[in-house]
Amino acid sequence: MALQLLAVLLGVASAGIIRVPIQKTVSMRDIAKGLAPMATGVAEPAQVGDGHAIPISDFQNAQFYGPIKIGGQDFQVIFDTGSANLWVPGKKCGFFTCYFHPKYDETKSPAFVKDGREFKVQYGSGPVEGVFNKDTVTVGGIDVKGQVFAEISTVSFGPLNIAFAMGKFDGILGLGFKSISQYNIPTPFESMIDQKLIDQPVFAFYLQDDASSTGELVMGGIDKAHFTGDLVDVPLTNETYWQVGMSAMKFGDTTIVSSPTKAIVDSGTSLLAGPKDAVAKLAAAAGAKSLAGKEWTVNCSTISSLPNLDVTLGGHSFSLSPNDYVLQVSGQCLFAFMGIDMPPSVGPLWIMGDIFMRKYYCVFDYANKKIQMAPVAKKTERTSPIIVV
Repeated sequence: MALQLLAVLLGVASAGIIRVPIQKTVSMRDIAKGLAPMATGVAEPAQVGDGHAIPISDFQNAQFYGPIKIGGQDFQVIFDTGSANLWVPGKKCGFFTCYFHPKYDETKSPAFVKDGREFKVQYGSGPVEGVFNKDTVTVGGIDVKGQVFAEISTVSFGPLNIAFAMGKFDGILGLGFKSISQYNIPTPFESMIDQKLIDQPVFAFYLQDDASSTGELVMGGIDKAHFTGDLVDVPLTNETYWQVGMSAMKFGDTTIVSSPTKAIVDSGTSLLAGPKDAVAKLAAAAGAKSLAGKEWTVNCSTISSLPNLDVTLGGHSFSLSPNDYVLQVSGQCLFAFMGIDMPPSVGPLWIMGDIFMRKYYCVFDYANKKIQMAPVAKKTERTSPIIVV
């Protein structure tokens, strides 16, 4: 897979809008996140307005990252709706752990405040460890003062360490709810709301189809040029991850889900994930073959004959075509599903990752506890340009 790295531009458009350009980076399939206990909550629609946007860029058709500053120092982070802490490398992170990633240096920031609490997150591939501190975090030109973040000193060896070494991202900025963050620390987005830095408590992803274009994360509103038709409301069933209710899934004539279950919309997961037996049923219906026991491939010549995947979320139907759920990578056709069995305390769960979010524009409404969705606008369908000043 060719490495595609686009220059990123950090700036502010109209008042109250943050635009952050985002690119793609190495797949987070090797950084499977553990899931915590969940609560429920649903609320009313929010006013739709303008927002701040962050350009989102692309590496290896896998994962999305974009620019932030901490104490005036530049980092590239994954904007992850499936986690809720912000971490970047610190000075104690050695070469064999952090390689050539930039490292936060508190001596370069007059806004640094020591915290000192231990940071330790157990990912599927091992722990990430460090210490919490405070500084000004800048996203899309907006300064979030006194934001608690973690300086990491250790990344476990194994798939996580390899992914971090190869990836263009330096850390992770969680966009979930503080209830799943360590010490219940507010996320930078929640701090923006608390500090009244944005007009509307919403953010939205526009994810590009390929590495040759730049996507955007918009905070504080939406860009109507990013979607077509009307946004539909999908209420949250949980205020930890961005969890919604899934009532049905069909693959052509094959029923995969027929009773209510859980789903999360997760920008930190590249593929679509679900219970292993259900994914195996999907793969069998598609004639897919297992690759190293973790991924599935299909014969590229059969793509045009595969059926649509139809999913019902919050009472609304969403459809993915074969061109949406089959990725052509290095001469192979990857069936973009991954089997994951959650602990009994969590129960069956589907993860609607970037495959879904590239097809459907997702507006994450923090105040009204819902996600609004509409088909993504293709480049030729846009009615107004995206302006990043």
